[in-house]
Amino acid sequence: QVQLVESGGGLVQAGASLRLSCAASGLAFSRYTMGWFRQARGKEREFVAAITWSTSSTYYADSVKGRFTISRDNAKNTVYLQMNSLKPEDTAVYYCAADFLLNKFYSDSDKYDYWGQGTQVTVSS
Repeated sequence: QVQLVESGGGLVQAGASLRLSCAASGLAFSRYTMGWFRQARGKEREFVAAITWSTSSTYYADSVKGRFTISRDNAKNTVYLQMNSLKPEDTAVYYCAADFLLNKFYSDSDKYDYWGQGTQVTVSS
């Protein structure tokens, strides 16, 4: 049974940093492209970042480029999202997602088969 468990969310002030973690189990982690998505209240889920299974290439939404960094540790079956210079508009529930051998359309949530339960990030102004 595949499980993705996010952690690391919380309430911070604007300008602060947080690191989210997503621990995966029940899958061959090194063969999964991992993504982070977020959903703010009243808005649709949006792509944040992705890291590929093959080369660990990274992709980011324009809104987070230069502030967020996605990384993975295949030995620990964990993907991370380092979030710096947080802004109030980053407030959302953050979800990690996984897809086997995904090689394109990383920002398309429909491409991901497995999802975590989400972790709340709240940034106060």
